Amino acid sequence: MTIEELIDNFAFLDGWEEKYSYIIELGSQLESLDESYRTEEWKVRGCQSQVWLEPQIKNGKIHFKGDSDAFIVKGLIAIVLMIYSDKSAQEIKEIEVEEIFAKLGLQEHLSPSRRNGLFSMVEKIKEYADALK
Repeated sequence: MTIEELIDNFAFLDGWEEKYSYIIELGSQLESLDESYRTEEWKVRGCQSQVWLEPQIKNGKIHFKGDSDAFIVKGLIAIVLMIYSDKSAQEIKEIEVEEIFAKLGLQEHLSPSRRNGLFSMVEKIKEYADALK
């Protein structure tokens, strides 16, 4: 699914109860993360829930896998990975994620701790992109 399709799907849903259900559904579709990546080394700092991200380089692009111990956070990971996965390090740096989050309405509908966690994931992805280019 593209980001544009995700934004369209969000616009189609009535209210935030439906949107949260959709976010949880997205999280249930995440590619599985091997247990060996559920360690401190791969953990994202700044998230209230436990979040792990695994970067893999494939054909010059960075593919990410992720997981969390919280359902809504898994869905947020799915959204972040839709935005950043399978892009080059340069493409990752150029993404205006705040604009995308605003179109989805995430800024104003997430608790401050979830919002902080969301941006912690983005920062970790950018760190991986810097290190892997």
